Amino acid sequence: MSSTNPFANLFGKSPFKALQVHMRIVLECAREIPPLFESLAAGDQGGVVAAKEKIFEKEAEADRIKNDLRGALPKSLFMPVDRRDLLEVLQMQDSIADTAQDIAGLLIERRMEIPDFMQQPMLALARRSVDACEQSAKIIEELDELLAMGFRGREADRVEKMVEQLNLIEDDTDELGIELARHLFEHEDEIKPVSVMMWYQLIEWVGDLADYAEKVGDRLRLLIAR
Repeated sequence: MSSTNPFANLFGKSPFKALQVHMRIVLECAREIPPLFESLAAGDQGGVVAAKEKIFEKEAEADRIKNDLRGALPKSLFMPVDRRDLLEVLQMQDSIADTAQDIAGLLIERRMEIPDFMQQPMLALARRSVDACEQSAKIIEELDELLAMGFRGREADRVEKMVEQLNLIEDDTDELGIELARHLFEHEDEIKPVSVMMWYQLIEWVGDLADYAEKVGDRLRLLIAR
């Protein structure tokens, strides 16, 4: 008798399908971050609110998938992947959506104006961080092929190269974040102290999007190495 649980049916085909679905929703969250800051830079509060609402909606959807996935994931899988490893990948993916929600929430809870000197550097950091999330999502889409090849061979080599590219993108975000923080430090006297603190927090969170994306790739690299 077939299960009426859509996630159980999904796992009957592949334990990675729901993980991929989750990552696609997470990516939709991350993709709203640049428009969020673009609207902020333009003084478009309506645009900020619209981006925030999309992020919150998608984050809630990602949470539902995460919770269902955890409940449906078998205790033992007859495959070369430990259940704990899959759950760690899931958690890293979910952290991307959570961080996007934190960014949007802060910009709504405390209406902020982005200083002129920060606008382009902040947008550059946001866009490059989303590039990291995009690359991470591409890697997750390779899971079925990896499984089919037993996490070995040419497909594993291909994913290794994709992870290396992800690492380079994350390095870029580190440099952009450091440079942006340096600019903020130089202009601290021109901004209210509380706003300075909030901007340092936002810079960190935007960089965290890329950091969590990199951790997804690094976790898959460990799976290949085992």
